[in-house]
Amino acid sequence: MPDNNKIYITLDGLQKLKDQLKYLINIERKNIAEHIQEAKELGDLSENAEYSAAKDEQAFLEMKIAELDSAIKNAVVIEENGNSGNGIVGVGSTVKFKDEADNKKECTIVGCHESDPLNNKISNESPIGRAFLGHKKGDTVEFQAPKGLVRYKILDIK
Repeated sequence: MPDNNKIYITLDGLQKLKDQLKYLINIERKNIAEHIQEAKELGDLSENAEYSAAKDEQAFLEMKIAELDSAIKNAVVIEENGNSGNGIVGVGSTVKFKDEADNKKECTIVGCHESDPLNNKISNESPIGRAFLGHKKGDTVEFQAPKGLVRYKILDIK
């Protein structure tokens, strides 16, 4: 089970978070401050929808900045290929597997901030990600999915 304070992420993913944080602080904060100033100039703040919207936007932005800052501070950089050198699935491992109908698939186990199911990047916190962690080639893993119990056999780990 992943440590709730740790954010598992690749070096590239961490850099993307840092870039996004920098953009929000240096660009978006200034834009919202300008919107607030423009709305203040419209007059009575108690009935000023533009002012209320800009303040709501500011609150949302500050929450996003705090989330990114926390993720960066709690980041644990993972190696691409995870623990695969020791033959065990870890965060960063690419897993080849097959289902009971012999359909072969592949996914990479990543931290939740890099999860992208459409590109076969599966979060270590997802049911399938948790099921694979700690297993080795040849193991059969099972987990509860919305469609019911799912079983996969691990064919290879990179």
